[in-house]
Amino acid sequence: MKALVYEGPKLLNIRDVPLPGLQDGEVLVRVALAGICGSELSGYLGHNSLRKPPLIMGHEFAGVIERCTPGESLFRAGDRVTVNPLVTCGECSYCASGRSQLCADRSLLGAHRPGAFAEFVAVPGSNVYLLPDAVSFGEAAYTEPFACAVHIVRLLALHPSDRLIIYGAGPIGLLAMQAAHVFGAGDVVIVDRNEARLEIARELGGIGVTELEQLGPQLGSGFDAAIDAVGAGVTRQACVKAVRRDGRVVFTGLHEPDSVLPINDMIREEIMTIGAFAYSAEDFAAALAWIGQGKVNLSPWTVTRPLENGAECFERLIGGPGKIAKYLLQVESR
Repeated sequence: MKALVYEGPKLLNIRDVPLPGLQDGEVLVRVALAGICGSELSGYLGHNSLRKPPLIMGHEFAGVIERCTPGESLFRAGDRVTVNPLVTCGECSYCASGRSQLCADRSLLGAHRPGAFAEFVAVPGSNVYLLPDAVSFGEAAYTEPFACAVHIVRLLALHPSDRLIIYGAGPIGLLAMQAAHVFGAGDVVIVDRNEARLEIARELGGIGVTELEQLGPQLGSGFDAAIDAVGAGVTRQACVKAVRRDGRVVFTGLHEPDSVLPINDMIREEIMTIGAFAYSAEDFAAALAWIGQGKVNLSPWTVTRPLENGAECFERLIGGPGKIAKYLLQVESR
């Protein structure tokens, strides 16, 4: 089969690779569309320890079931599906309590096992979700990143009156803003240096600024909650500084492994911080349901390109995508 293979820093090539074999309980999915994630950009640059070449990346995708093993009875060939790419044991205390994202045996499609930048991908049937008839493959490919956003906002426990600030207008930041609106939040401020991405945020109903000073002294501080969707030391510190006493901060960006924070101030002001990694199965199901209900939409700012143009899309995202929220790679056109 055809696949886009990561073979080293800034090196992606189309290769012919063997068709994936199936274990009991797995299904073979013919990939239709697969999105490029920010974590894959760091992998492409050689900065991500989870992604070691040679590797078929890709974990945000949708397609059609090609074949099922005898141990999988819930689906059949021809079903339109998306897939939760976080594979867990299903038996530990975290999995049993609905926090499967914390499973010690977790693995990720496109990192620990071959992913969806290929014609076919093998996945556990337990991770497969049928698509509602009204949901397109392009919309379904957003389920995974939107599930991350749902998880982030759920951890914040937002109230309708809360003021929320988000650092980073990339896909996760934009999706978190939409998730916050679904949870009932009113005005959401999103900060980014990319003016084109801020235009998307404003068109989605957010308040987009390049720096808080643009809001004025009364509006540029005292937020109830903050999200760092970048993962840089400067944005993590900015989130802590932006919230009021007993404010809440979620760190989800993974750009830098370590950061210096004003811990003494955080203690004295009882600022609550929490990390947000991936999503639970509940978050994933909610994300797909809300997409089906039209509560989230980045389609106007999404560009689809053939899988063969994958390396070009990675370079465009690194160099500056302009007013593009996401690149989807089209693997097949049926």
